[in-house]
Amino acid sequence: MNLSIVEYPDKRLKEKSLKVESFDKNLHEILDAMYPVMTASNGIGLAAIQVGIAQQILILNIPLEDGEQVSDNLIEMVNPVITHKSGETVYQEGCLSVPSFYEDVTRFETVYVNYQDRDGNTKTIEADGLLSIAIQHEIDHLLGILFIDKLSYARRKKFEKEYKKMLKEKKSS
Repeated sequence: MNLSIVEYPDKRLKEKSLKVESFDKNLHEILDAMYPVMTASNGIGLAAIQVGIAQQILILNIPLEDGEQVSDNLIEMVNPVITHKSGETVYQEGCLSVPSFYEDVTRFETVYVNYQDRDGNTKTIEADGLLSIAIQHEIDHLLGILFIDKLSYARRKKFEKEYKKMLKEKKSS
């Protein structure tokens, strides 16, 4: 399965992802194909919609302190639902679908998430810090929300202008 990152302003990124019903070979192939796309792009999280698949699937791999991503730390979430959230934190986020742009986003400090693994087993995770932020960012993708949608009106307008300029420069080079 050959996947590639869908980039803003592609309309697919605004789609709401559908609940996964079948925990089969196809799901396993999607999950297996997403990991190398994420790591090759230096990402720490990837939602299936970011590779054009509108299903409630996401993967996360928070790097070690030295920056290395080890596959043992991979978290695969299918049909994730945040069941509890608390606190507040601000983090400078980026996104594989909005390359070269970073902005401070306010998120919950701690989240509890119910999800299923690749075999359909129900799991719960409590996350804080970067993992909490990444989970919220990726679940937003499943809901058709990009981190730039969380910016103030003025900052969003500035982003649109900067991003259009960047895309124009990219095409001319």
